[in-house]
Amino acid sequence: MSPSHLAPDSAPVRRPLTRSQRLDRLPFTRKHGRLLGASGIGWALDAMDVGLISFVIAALAVHWDLAKSDGSLIASAGFAGMAIGASLGGLLADRLGRRSVFALTLLVYGLATGASALAMGVGTLIALRFVVGLGLGAELPVASTLMSEFAPARIRGRIIVWLEAFWAGGWILAAVIGTFVATSGPTGWRWALALGMVPAAYSIVIRLGMPESVRFLETKGRHEEAERIVRDFEASAGLDAAAQGVLASDAGTEEGRVAADAVGVVPEADQVASGGIWSAALRARTAGLWVVWACINLAYYGAFIWIPTLLVDRGFTLTQSFTFTLIITLAQIPGYAAAAWLIEVLGRRWTLTLFLAGSAVSAVGYGMADSEATILVAGCLLSFFNLGAWGALYAIGPELYPTAVRGTGTGAAAAFGRLASIAAPFLVPVLVVSGGQWLAFAVFALAFAVAAAAAFTLPEQRGKALAE
Repeated sequence: MSPSHLAPDSAPVRRPLTRSQRLDRLPFTRKHGRLLGASGIGWALDAMDVGLISFVIAALAVHWDLAKSDGSLIASAGFAGMAIGASLGGLLADRLGRRSVFALTLLVYGLATGASALAMGVGTLIALRFVVGLGLGAELPVASTLMSEFAPARIRGRIIVWLEAFWAGGWILAAVIGTFVATSGPTGWRWALALGMVPAAYSIVIRLGMPESVRFLETKGRHEEAERIVRDFEASAGLDAAAQGVLASDAGTEEGRVAADAVGVVPEADQVASGGIWSAALRARTAGLWVVWACINLAYYGAFIWIPTLLVDRGFTLTQSFTFTLIITLAQIPGYAAAAWLIEVLGRRWTLTLFLAGSAVSAVGYGMADSEATILVAGCLLSFFNLGAWGALYAIGPELYPTAVRGTGTGAAAAFGRLASIAAPFLVPVLVVSGGQWLAFAVFALAFAVAAAAAFTLPEQRGKALAE
């Protein structure tokens, strides 16, 4: 048989890349950077709003003689809204689109925060904080899902930690506003909340400037729009139409598959959407993720919502308390940086587990701190490990589910976690009265330890394609 007859049989099978593979193979481009920046600013504004309320509660304790029970109600009302918002936001994102829901959440909580500045009593403030929480709770899982679906597979985890790092910027901004605006006088807290209206204006930028998720568009049959967005990202990477065709034609070769999608085979469990997030293939990871979310919410919000007030109770002035909180908050930045590096070196599971274990040890240290120096050191370590853990958690969540239930899965876990954050503001005063600050932080340490154990049960998703 002549060589000419052998050639066709020995030639590699040619098959085009999927749009998801085409996105996964790209380097980090300017369009990725703009998307990360747009999502990150929304994330930072969310953090600013969450952080501001801790300073507002401390200020109202001075200016309104606010009881701790009322402070707990104000904080918990926001978390109750976040629990509902996270669940609804995830469901809506799977039906209406990631971008539209993201913009809507910014509008809701921005307007409600601005209205909170006009509150004349505790009841009104509690009601408005609930509405604020609806927007806040829905925004976070939707933003991380959108970013995950555009990020190149080999650096997806790192990019989501970068997104979560914007939280530190927002919380630092809240600490600055709290320190220099909320302490300016009896109405300082009102001006602080008025600044929270910024997200309402920013929602317009989000709606007009961000692309919709390609994976979502494909599930809705909007293939032309999805193709146009993918081509825009490829063009940003310097791939012209001819280069795109060459790379696509090479996809059937082993080299082409590795170059296009250096992510291995998607496990069977990742491909299952039937039965939802509690299907046989997904229920174990859903349960583990829910435990992590509940424990980290209980410990994080229990500690950081009350730190300014607890410092005032220990004899520090309002300004000193807010300044200490600002310094502690700054330690979030290196925490995120460390997590962003480790998440692609050690993997998602190990990074999340180690940072949660570090949070547990730091919580014990903060509970035992008895001087300004030890308060600052232990507080900074708690901030470092805790926020690094948050970064890893937001990275791993969207990777656990296929596209059809990705928003639902991440939103439901966040919603379950918010139930714990609702209880946290009420739990802290009870624990402090019963056994002092050390008891409260011992409980937080235990919660972090349980979260670390649950995190280690989650499947490792480093280097794997997002399941369709």
